[in-house]
Amino acid sequence: MRDLSKLMQGRLILEDGSIWHGTPCGASGEAGGELVFNTALSGYQEVITDPSYTGQVVVMTYPLIGNYGMNAEDEESPGPCVSGFVVRECTELTSNYRSQEDLRDYFTRYGVVALEGVDTRSLTLRVREKGAMRCFITSESLSDEELAQKIKTVPDLIGQDMVEKVTCRESSSFDSDFVSGFKPGLSTDGGRSRKVVAFDFGAKSTIFRSLRAVGCEVIVVPASTSAAEVLAMKPDGVFLSNGPGDPRPLTYVVDTVKGLLGQVPIFGICLGHQILALAIGAEIEKLKFGHHGSNHPVQEIDSGKVEVTAQNHGFATTAASVEAAGGRVTHINLNDQTVEGFEVPGSMAFSVQYHPEASPGPHDSLYLFHRFRDMMGTEERSAPA
Repeated sequence: MRDLSKLMQGRLILEDGSIWHGTPCGASGEAGGELVFNTALSGYQEVITDPSYTGQVVVMTYPLIGNYGMNAEDEESPGPCVSGFVVRECTELTSNYRSQEDLRDYFTRYGVVALEGVDTRSLTLRVREKGAMRCFITSESLSDEELAQKIKTVPDLIGQDMVEKVTCRESSSFDSDFVSGFKPGLSTDGGRSRKVVAFDFGAKSTIFRSLRAVGCEVIVVPASTSAAEVLAMKPDGVFLSNGPGDPRPLTYVVDTVKGLLGQVPIFGICLGHQILALAIGAEIEKLKFGHHGSNHPVQEIDSGKVEVTAQNHGFATTAASVEAAGGRVTHINLNDQTVEGFEVPGSMAFSVQYHPEASPGPHDSLYLFHRFRDMMGTEERSAPA
């Protein structure tokens, strides 16, 4: 039974000084980070365990969260990555045969501070109006003066290297094969497997499973791996993963990608897309409130096809700078016309800003993994000179 003494005890403050009340539905304590809103209707477990949310507090716009519980199979990383979580209602009843734990117990077990009973509609509108802001949340009923002091202690994520906090520490093979959305018979073409060296900038496990599903051997490497080390592995292709934060401080990764361009096929998503943009000399800008959700429309320019996509990013590259750097924009966001994909002609490199593996989200964009496999070809490759 819910502890009635905790009703409306929690507080949330944004850096503009606005305050929201809520009820604790996770661990006791306090947390801070950049507040972003996510518009997905389901898939809250994948959101919570996505390393791209490191340093961020997520507010879900869908009002009822937790109704199908949590399970070990849907984790995108070994545990929660969000700094905090805010919802309108966190259900106490889970109804799914796969459920192993309810969301409240999950948050308590991992020490995640979460609030429910918050007016998430007005909170989301505030972020849309003023942009992403730092926030502080607490399970305690602190005074306005105490909250005003607490928000000052929350660091600004812009200019920080967040990848260093989440990347793997050593190289390893990724061997899990299961991924939903791929139809039987599409995962192989009768040829040999392709060796893909995948940079882990804070990758979701479903991305690597998606590469496996199209017949790739996946070697996961830390973000600090050099171009020479990658080429010594004689890969058929290089994958640049998603990850948290601002790509502009990641100069060491950008230099590595510069050394790989034209040497081996490259496919990047999300943060990897932004890093590829920086590597060719394009520019990165901070979006007002970012794209976070599983229902963003994207158009492929050549075919005119519209995909509904999963997204999670606060930065983007600009079309003018991509074209000035010799790239070609391939996909655009139909909500705000931002760049959602580009290719580098003559360099065997392409990237998209969204998440083609979804999890959560639709499977409209799974074809991109097949496109990457086709780009790697069927011939045997030797290490580039």
